[in-house]
Amino acid sequence: MIDSTAGTRADAQPWVRGWRRLMLAAGMLVYPAITATTIHEYSTGLAAVVGYVIVAVFCGCYVGAMLFVARSASTPFWILLGTMTVLSFAELWFAHINAFFLCAVVVSLAVLPLRGWVAPFVVVAAVACIVVPVVTPGWDAEPGWTEAVMVVFTVLIWYAFSEIARTNQTLLEARAEVARLASETERNRIARDLHDLVGHSLTAITVKSNLARQLAAGESSPALKEITEVEQLSRQALADVRAAVSGYRNVTLAGELARARELLRASGITADIPTATEPPDLVSQELFGWAVREGVTNVVRHSRASRCTIVVSAATVEISDDGAATAAAIGNGITGLRERADALGATVTTGPIAPHGWRLRVEVGPTEEAV
Repeated sequence: MIDSTAGTRADAQPWVRGWRRLMLAAGMLVYPAITATTIHEYSTGLAAVVGYVIVAVFCGCYVGAMLFVARSASTPFWILLGTMTVLSFAELWFAHINAFFLCAVVVSLAVLPLRGWVAPFVVVAAVACIVVPVVTPGWDAEPGWTEAVMVVFTVLIWYAFSEIARTNQTLLEARAEVARLASETERNRIARDLHDLVGHSLTAITVKSNLARQLAAGESSPALKEITEVEQLSRQALADVRAAVSGYRNVTLAGELARARELLRASGITADIPTATEPPDLVSQELFGWAVREGVTNVVRHSRASRCTIVVSAATVEISDDGAATAAAIGNGITGLRERADALGATVTTGPIAPHGWRLRVEVGPTEEAV
């Protein structure tokens, strides 16, 4: 089957992880370069050397921080960002007001993980650019209005670009989910047509040929052998069609998430459901789909909840609600889900959660390939 999301993922590369982001990241190195070119105006001798070294270390930390951002490594990123902050303050002694070019880089990086703090960061940085040159002894400088404007616009441009990249990533994930759902809808339509058209016709042929065989049972006509073979062929064809229909109607995680979203909405329950998921294999996908179906059914029937949350990872799926915890949710459906999970070496856990609510969790073990 052709992967309908392959083109979508390819389109994501330039915007999310491609050359546009790389160019923007590299462009920020212009600011340390500006600081470096002005150090000689305020420092000489050993002091100037120290200033240049600070800028060089700052650039190294910046490159490392961007690499860790690409790898989603949070702890090293924060360590490097803290180091850059200290270096930018230290550079004030050697580059004076031009050290605020380093400050612009630090603040721009900080708004990536702390999006809600963009305004405070920008205000503090801009005020520092204006006030510090005036109040610092020995600078005898005017307020850094130019530097303040530079910081504000740099941070806003960086923030805007990161928001565009994040929004594009979300849209691409949604497109991939729509493609999967469209594929499943088409499979269901084919299954329905096979069942309604071909299946019904084969059933009629089987019944008619069986009747003809019974009518000709007392005769020694060669037609009896032929009609018997027709009946056998029609029964086999009917069994094949039913098997095909059953295969087309396999439970999938994407389909069950879509159905859960609609079912919860119709029941007046707020749904917190991921838009796109990719379990490691088809077996886990089907098991996770059954878990979502059973969990959401129990939420609607038994919980009297106001919110239902579904969390999916490569190895687990979890359905929780904020309703009344009740053992009534453990019925034949959970028993059947446990049997499916046991057959795949997975585990099913259910129980109440604090302060109130119920949780169903299915976890698969590592596959042989992962060992």
